[in-house]
Amino acid sequence: MAVTGWLESLRTAEKTALLQDGRRKVHYLFPDGKEMAEEYDEKTGELLVRKWRVKSALGALGQWQIEVGEPALPGAGSLGSEFIKEDNANPIFMRKDTKMSFQWRIRNLPYPKDVYSVCVDQKERCIVVRTTNKNPSVPAGTPLRVPRRVPVPRGAQARQAETMAPCSARYYKKFSIPDLDRYQLPLDESSLSFAHANCTLIISYQKPKEVLAAESELQKELKKVKTAHSSDGDCKTQ
Repeated sequence: MAVTGWLESLRTAEKTALLQDGRRKVHYLFPDGKEMAEEYDEKTGELLVRKWRVKSALGALGQWQIEVGEPALPGAGSLGSEFIKEDNANPIFMRKDTKMSFQWRIRNLPYPKDVYSVCVDQKERCIVVRTTNKNPSVPAGTPLRVPRRVPVPRGAQARQAETMAPCSARYYKKFSIPDLDRYQLPLDESSLSFAHANCTLIISYQKPKEVLAAESELQKELKKVKTAHSSDGDCKTQ
């Protein structure tokens, strides 16, 4: 069974754990050299960050690619403040899960809820977000700009696309649910819902019972990993 297969991969991966700043940080090293890092809230156990890193064909370590958590601002350390402010007016996509749901937030979308269509594309195994044919009611002075295109790496976020036309104010995005791909579970339209508040579109997908059970088993497994504290220095591999 695919659910058991991925859970077994997590069990057998080399793991280190560190408790720091109220977060439990777990690093996984898989036999193929791929790395995964997760961060959990120490008190609630909620997943705050998940990111991946793979080696290049020449063996060099690549950049961390975020699957869950706040996206890194491209070039924040080198760009001027005015440019960063303007860039932040574009839609910002991020995933922030809850205990019971996978959840994504798209900030800087000023249109009312009835303008959006959110659905499952079964053929491509992804969620599609688009504005409908209605004229989006955009408040006066709202900046509408075309997002700067950034190459999307192969892997967790490979199947996603985003466009926004400055003239028509249309928005389109599609993205996969990597967890369901890893567990090889189908997408169910009835598990999908969305809300809109404070210029943010919030998309939720209720976790299947198989995922909830696997996550519970993983937490039991992680309790077996010796956890170092930030004052202890580097943590040891399991």
